[in-house]
Amino acid sequence: MELARQLEASLREFAATAPVEVRENGGRVAPLAALSWEVRGAAEKPLLHLWSAECNLTRRVLAITDCSEQHLILAVERFGRSKPDRLEFVRVNFERSIQDTTRHAFCERLRRILGEQFPDEVVESLTTSQDLEHSLSGNYARGILRRGSTEWAVLGVGDGESSDTVENSLTFALLWLERARQSSRRSTIAGLRLILPQGGTRVVAQRIGALHPQLTLELYERDPVREILEKLEPRAAGNIESHIVPQRETQTLLARATGALDRIIALAPRAISLHPSVASAEVWLRFRGLAIAKWDDGRVFFGIDEQRQELTAHSWPACRKLVADLEIHRHPLASNTRHRLYRVQAERWLEAIVREDVTRVDAQLDARFVYTQVFANAGGEHGILDLLGVTRSGRLAILELKATEHIHLALQAAGYWRHVRHHLDQGDLSRYGYFPGLPLQATPPLVYLVAPALRFHPATDELQRYLAPDVEVVRVGLAENWRCGVRVVMRQ
Repeated sequence: MELARQLEASLREFAATAPVEVRENGGRVAPLAALSWEVRGAAEKPLLHLWSAECNLTRRVLAITDCSEQHLILAVERFGRSKPDRLEFVRVNFERSIQDTTRHAFCERLRRILGEQFPDEVVESLTTSQDLEHSLSGNYARGILRRGSTEWAVLGVGDGESSDTVENSLTFALLWLERARQSSRRSTIAGLRLILPQGGTRVVAQRIGALHPQLTLELYERDPVREILEKLEPRAAGNIESHIVPQRETQTLLARATGALDRIIALAPRAISLHPSVASAEVWLRFRGLAIAKWDDGRVFFGIDEQRQELTAHSWPACRKLVADLEIHRHPLASNTRHRLYRVQAERWLEAIVREDVTRVDAQLDARFVYTQVFANAGGEHGILDLLGVTRSGRLAILELKATEHIHLALQAAGYWRHVRHHLDQGDLSRYGYFPGLPLQATPPLVYLVAPALRFHPATDELQRYLAPDVEVVRVGLAENWRCGVRVVMRQ
């Protein structure tokens, strides 16, 4: 579908619901209901005109970088600017949620705890309000502790937050530190204090191990009973506990499952691929990245999401129809690019394309060796999406893939880098059958951040600057139509 038509259809869908707010580069423009709008001009680079009595805004739309139930995000350009801007249409809920109330209460408790824990310092500020302009989430309490002319940036996570919220706290803590340094005029920012719920520090501490050694960062666990903070040593709290999956176990599992899955693979052999998971003793079939069937101890189940049924003679026609539908809707040249089967699990689709020929990302990579789910604790259909490859000269290469804008891209890759480097130093990869016949360099792994060029989050640059010098990052930007084939348009 042409970008102009796709944009108009998306805007009509958003305009039919309320309330929707328009934001540019994080700053509020106006409620969509208060604006008139039109799409005009070239089909592939249309102009979007938004206007009211108080507002008049015209932008050339380069791409729809994200479209979900919550928001529509556009990459736009305006006259005189070399870099794209970000225009958002956000569905807003004005009612204060129970979670917001809980976070506000945690913020007040944290203020008291900080006052008791650091009696010689003053809690200069503490808030849970969002700051979209600087990519600061409202999921966390953030503030400043001051002693004379020295200040500390503080970020805390309350009890009851999801594991993702806890694990991703380091991203927002670093962004808050950066914001505090930019805002501080009379004082010196000594460093960052990160406060997490009890038992929630392992993943964060592992990522801290990939940060620059000159960064001053203190890690604390909050005891919810005694309401005190216990200071931790990140290196001790972030010990690597992952285990490598031996290649022989992977091959044994595939040998057991392949015969039962051949019938489905034959329906679309160029689109369907096998994905063994030793941790769960399952083998998945994916159609251009989308999971459509799994083998489990001799039985085969097919279907999308949780709507799976066992494959039998009676259900075979339904399985065949599913693959036929996927051939129509999950195809690079599909006519309806808004169809669910086209849009779902986009990162898996990107992974499937990159695995076909990793040299499309970088010619120095060895096309013979590309592994997924190397670690035993990353099994199942919800495992990590990183690919592990190697250059032709034997240097390990991590490929972190994202199809949409993702603020945690850099730190997730850095955490994975720590695991890979640990097992490289231990000699585990060669010992367990990876990269046969190719001697591996002792040099720390390369990290490739791979995403459509317009979909790197603006904060990625800031976050990369906090990584350790050993974490060598190559940012690879792809053309927006990557489903039709990977084409690199930017390399940094």
